Amino acid sequence: MANSNYEHGTSNIEIGQRFPLTIKRLGINGEGIGYYKHTVVFVQGALPDEVVVAEVVATAPHFITAKIHKIRQQSPARVTPRDEQYGDVGGIELEHLAYPEQLKFKADVIQQALEKFRPQGYKNYDVRPTIGMDDPYEYRNKAQFQVRQLNGHVAAGLYRKNSHDLVDLPTFSTQRPAIMTTMRYLVNLIEQLAIPVYDETAKSGIIKTIAIRESITTGHLQVTLITNTPKLPKKHALLTAIAADLPEVTSVMQNINPGETSLIWGEETRHLAGDTYLTETINGYTFKLSARAFFQLNPKQTEKLYQLAEQALNLSQHETLIDAYCGVGTLGISLADTASEVRGMDTIPEAIADAKENAELNQVTNAHYEVGKAEELLPQWLREGFEPDALIVDPPRTGLDNQLRQAILDSRPEKFVYISCNPSTLARDLVSLVKDYRVDYIQSIDMFPQTARVEAVVKFSKRQLYR
Repeated sequence: MANSNYEHGTSNIEIGQRFPLTIKRLGINGEGIGYYKHTVVFVQGALPDEVVVAEVVATAPHFITAKIHKIRQQSPARVTPRDEQYGDVGGIELEHLAYPEQLKFKADVIQQALEKFRPQGYKNYDVRPTIGMDDPYEYRNKAQFQVRQLNGHVAAGLYRKNSHDLVDLPTFSTQRPAIMTTMRYLVNLIEQLAIPVYDETAKSGIIKTIAIRESITTGHLQVTLITNTPKLPKKHALLTAIAADLPEVTSVMQNINPGETSLIWGEETRHLAGDTYLTETINGYTFKLSARAFFQLNPKQTEKLYQLAEQALNLSQHETLIDAYCGVGTLGISLADTASEVRGMDTIPEAIADAKENAELNQVTNAHYEVGKAEELLPQWLREGFEPDALIVDPPRTGLDNQLRQAILDSRPEKFVYISCNPSTLARDLVSLVKDYRVDYIQSIDMFPQTARVEAVVKFSKRQLYR
């Protein structure tokens, strides 16, 4: 009998080959999916119900990657992207899809993840429509752009997909306009002052990356120059020009990240001018943000996200709460007046220092923060006699650590809410969590319009155990 993988696989497909393809659905990364001779074809930029002429760019044993050569039949949901660089860089991969359809896609991604991992009872989960934004552009409060020489000039932008070729980005539709204006000014100033920018090939030069964060509350900006060396030539001239021309820049920092590394930030951060932090207000609480501090990139939606978390927890004044993966304390502090005590943990010492300062800034006296891993501190606190009534977790894209998942099942807090930024790891975690908890609902919220990223708030109820 002939090998079906050989018959229906990619062995006879060549790079550059073209064929008509009907797009059936969108994949979890926002790419169009169709089938050619029983083989899955991923087509970036294609939409469901479109008929395209696909051009093969890569093959693997069980799938084909292609690009659109021509659209024969266009989806009514297709819109014209605002960005000239759409298709070249990440962060705007759904810009060709009408916004209401983006929201439907994000709820569907959660369903796809549930169907893949099949946690108990998943077909009956209440997956609620995605909460979107009134204006799904100009929402990002932070930019980290690589700085390089490009065609004889200093350029700042993002790498082309799957490469280290820089794409210069004079504008970017999801970034706050003040950030982009400041970025352009700095690029021109660096060129004017002839400050050497980093060269990846020669591994020389000074300025690698410019990071700019804006406070939506105050309109102030913090600029961080990430450099290859501690030395920053023309520093005085640079800071004098910024002070004269950019009054909204109230903080200038330098982060030192030497050599060739995949990490954007180094360990050492130096204060160059102005304040050492920005302040931002979320739901009436004020937070100090140091240069390296993690903070949600979409403050308007963050307010909605935290309101959803508060509704899901529905705490009473006498209940205790653990805020795992607490960062700079934004979520726990905003929930502190609904609980008797909040305890938070994070592995980054600077984040915990910021969390403690933020609690003090907001006159929150019932919050306690420690440096450490959630999977180690939760069992330790239980041994010490602290039994949480409620738990909220907001893990990274990798989802819950195995030990933490077990610690949750061992401690079985009465109230439990999971904020997820990756439906796949959420669905994986649900497989074990639903042994002790029922899923009341999954509420997705769009924190990153124009991208395929999906965030969700999951409310659990504890099952009654009969042992």
